[in-house]
Amino acid sequence: MIQTSRRALLAGAAALAGCRGQPAQPKAAPPKTIAAAIAGPWRGAADKARDRWRHPAESLAFWGLKPGATVVEFWPGAGWYTEILAPFLDATGGKLYAAHLQITDPGDPAAKQVVEAYRAKYAVGRKPYGTVQITAFGPTSGPVAPAGGADLVLFLRNLHNWMAAGIAEKAFRDAFLALKPGGVLGVEEHRAAPGGVPDLLADTGYVDQAYAVRLAQEAGFKLVAASEINANPKDTRDHPFGVWTLPPVRRSSPRGEAFDPGFDHARYDAIGESDRMTLKFVKPA
Repeated sequence: MIQTSRRALLAGAAALAGCRGQPAQPKAAPPKTIAAAIAGPWRGAADKARDRWRHPAESLAFWGLKPGATVVEFWPGAGWYTEILAPFLDATGGKLYAAHLQITDPGDPAAKQVVEAYRAKYAVGRKPYGTVQITAFGPTSGPVAPAGGADLVLFLRNLHNWMAAGIAEKAFRDAFLALKPGGVLGVEEHRAAPGGVPDLLADTGYVDQAYAVRLAQEAGFKLVAASEINANPKDTRDHPFGVWTLPPVRRSSPRGEAFDPGFDHARYDAIGESDRMTLKFVKPA
């Protein structure tokens, strides 16, 4: 339980780094296409700059997001993908459930702050986001959404956190329960070099793709497609502080230690963001 709380705190702290004070949102026409949501003026310049690495248009098309869909996003952090999903789903009559961090330790201020900041931004019916239904995912959480009602569930660069916390299997089970028959689970995750021994705790942040597929299959999912949309062949995966050495985190010292002002980021900035697997699973009908 201590490990789970620590990982949640770290994930929350990293997400919070991108969550500054929120300015008034510019007025814009309801985004009835994914492209319009990605181009929306409510998205900040720093978030849009990451589109070249995260490929939201291509990824969401690959996973089959449709107008009016019911979507569950696990651990959305500060809301990088929520800023695309929520306006699009609100404009097309869909619904978004955000299964955020389960606060297992009331004395964990960092995790609580992340969730409260997200709730303040997305759960009040403000345009262009509509009302995001915020639930929770964690070691003892209940259903993330009404059973059998979701068209799409998204695991977006969080599987390594759940592996470290010992709740990866629960994530896949909870996703399976939330999806309707024929529904899709979309996974984007830092990808370990193939052929090695899987690191079951994902200490470097990288996950063996075959192991991720096995976890999904054990929960009842069927792998239907894998894409190189988010691949980065320049990522050597041998960074001193794991995947967090790379942008956007750019860690310069071991976890828990002060920032090292003498650390040379140039090599890692030149790589860009991590090499990532992009997988599409289906809950059998």
